[in-house]
Amino acid sequence: MNSTLDIIKQRTSVNKFDPAKTISENEIKDLISYAIESPSSFNIQHWRFIALTNKAEKEKLKAVAFNQEKITDASVTFIVLGDIKGLEKMPDILSSIKTANLIDQQMHDGWLQMANGMYKENPALERDEAIRSASMAAMTLMLAAQAKGFASGAMIGFDPVGVKKEFQIPDRYVPVMLLAVGYLSNGNWPRKPRLSIDSILSFNKMKQF
Repeated sequence: MNSTLDIIKQRTSVNKFDPAKTISENEIKDLISYAIESPSSFNIQHWRFIALTNKAEKEKLKAVAFNQEKITDASVTFIVLGDIKGLEKMPDILSSIKTANLIDQQMHDGWLQMANGMYKENPALERDEAIRSASMAAMTLMLAAQAKGFASGAMIGFDPVGVKKEFQIPDRYVPVMLLAVGYLSNGNWPRKPRLSIDSILSFNKMKQF
């Protein structure tokens, strides 16, 4: 089995998938079981996923995503969502942590107070946090897919209003990205070069890049 570091180096963004191959619902659930191990502020876990495996549903998504073929060719295409009202879940989340004897009542109350202080009157930060958390979960999902022998391709080319309308997504959720997962076909780009370490890294103070 490849190491985590190998998987990171091997992963690439895929545009061409084999449409004849499928991924089972159990395999999809297994991928998500890794995605939800991602970090999130106050453990709010803002991420939500819609897994499209049905051809007709993929076609609906494709129509509001610039007709990208990988949406329908991939075995599963995820709509990755962020819950901008995730704070509302905090009492239940904290109760489960307390029940697991990881925090006491004083810490429970303190965390709830801090979270409310940060987010309750700051919708911009709530939205930023939802996007941040969902993005981290999507990255974990891509690495899990790579580890299991699948390919993946993330997409930001879509109409978020159209996506929400087509799939009846409530306003509390923001579409963060689309993520195609499946099996490689021919004609994909090789891994693209990255910027050098010296061109992106500073130590202790910002340097001119």
